[in-house]
Amino acid sequence: MELKTDKKIINKEQKEVFEFLEHPANFEELMPSSIEKFELVEKDQFNFQLSGMPEIRLKMASMTQPDEIILTSASDKFEFDLIIHIGNVNGSKSEVQLLFTGNFNSMMAMMIKNPISKFINKLVENLEMKYQA
Repeated sequence: MELKTDKKIINKEQKEVFEFLEHPANFEELMPSSIEKFELVEKDQFNFQLSGMPEIRLKMASMTQPDEIILTSASDKFEFDLIIHIGNVNGSKSEVQLLFTGNFNSMMAMMIKNPISKFINKLVENLEMKYQA
């Protein structure tokens, strides 16, 4: 299963957006209002739980400065990657898109498609709002 957000223009340089997103603790600021739990586990991992959803642990898998960050699930039961693409628009703006990829059976994919789509869209929207001029 693959889900993508729309590309959002962020009113910050590509490098600054990357530097914000490379710190897992900063993801707490981007979480939707339905967040029930956010906990930094290690410097490169965090747990979060949205209402009605199981707790999920994400860890930083790889970073390619300044244009890509890959977070991966730390659970064997719910394996997926969250890829953040950060493009340069001009000297003062960047473009961000999130991509969710995971291998799920068709029943699971049908159950999680809508909540995951809403979640990743809210993350990128909150990032956009954080840097509005």
